[in-house]
Amino acid sequence: MTQLLLIKNAHLLDPLKPELQERHSILIEGDTIREVSDTPIAVRDARVIDAAGKTVMPGLIDLHVHLVAVQLNLQQQATLPNVLVTLRSIPILRGMLRRGFTTVRDAGGASDAFKQAVQSGLMQGPRLFVSGRALSQTGGHGDGRARSDYLLPSAVCQSCARVGVIGRVADGVDAVRKAVREELQMGADQIKIMAGGGVASPTDPVDALGYSEDEIRAAVAEAQARNTYVLAHAYTPTSIARVVRCGVRTVEHGNLIDSPTAALMAELGAYAVPTLVTYDALANEGAALGLPPASVAKVEDVRGAGLRALEILRSAGVKMGFGSDLLGESHRLQSDEFRLRAQVLTPAEIIASATLVGAEVLGMAGRLGRLMPGALADLLLVDGNPLRSLDCLLGQGERIPLVMKAGVVEFDAL
Repeated sequence: MTQLLLIKNAHLLDPLKPELQERHSILIEGDTIREVSDTPIAVRDARVIDAAGKTVMPGLIDLHVHLVAVQLNLQQQATLPNVLVTLRSIPILRGMLRRGFTTVRDAGGASDAFKQAVQSGLMQGPRLFVSGRALSQTGGHGDGRARSDYLLPSAVCQSCARVGVIGRVADGVDAVRKAVREELQMGADQIKIMAGGGVASPTDPVDALGYSEDEIRAAVAEAQARNTYVLAHAYTPTSIARVVRCGVRTVEHGNLIDSPTAALMAELGAYAVPTLVTYDALANEGAALGLPPASVAKVEDVRGAGLRALEILRSAGVKMGFGSDLLGESHRLQSDEFRLRAQVLTPAEIIASATLVGAEVLGMAGRLGRLMPGALADLLLVDGNPLRSLDCLLGQGERIPLVMKAGVVEFDAL
């Protein structure tokens, strides 16, 4: 018999409405919400949770995490033993769930095996949408080699089987097609490409262009052939415009975007996933936690433009998802993305990014992002009203006494 669970006396946060709705009840059957009502629900043989006036809201969605990024120095991490990286990822996953993120999209590194581990209960963590290894051109953001290293034409990359390697190199249309097919065969839910330079990689300037348009189109075509999409790492207007014209669905970071490029994104229906908190973390503690000096020097190239990018994207009508992109010990700062965005956006806009927009990007609208009949029972009980102040979502979940994922109470501090 499917278990019934009733939550009563809760103030409902619906991301489509500007205010909390008082005194609601939610009936959950198995992993799915069966009924949401502003009057008491009469049901027998149900477990009852009295919310006592707390806010009930959808579980949060983070569209840009790296759960196997267990330290800031990714080049050094690539040589760590597989078991060590895997074990170090366990508290990272658990921490995300405890902070209220019931669904995350890994933007490079995590494989289908991590999904299996979470689904089977072997690891406690959010629902995972994994990208496999991110695709990079030689010398791009996914190429972690130092300038003193080179590959012989016949050499085989010995690091490709390591869990700590979050990217792979593929050059040319045919190689990109094959790489996309391989990642999809191994269980990737979507494909990540590097379309410009980045902070954590050693040899590519931030304003460098990544893949050629033919290579980008090849990746997009292969993803679409499997009914999925491509997300692209990009900072500058030129790199962003190239990828969205080629059919990329989401632009990651986008700190240096300008108004014409944002307008193009809106016209083509592309999503943005800003990740302000990672630059804050890298600037404040990157060097102390092992970020290479070359990467530390590149942080300021993009950090200061992040808030302005939010203004530009909002003015253009581009839908923004929530992302964090943290590494190593900085994963604990995930919820600080709320605090940083609040300097520009309203609480309602930020909550929508972490619920409704995230669900749209993942193709899960109606199943995630809202508490409604037929949706998966991913929900939080929160002390406070997030529509008035996001402070109750900060930290490590101290003001989120209950976290439920697919009808299972993962954390209960009531």
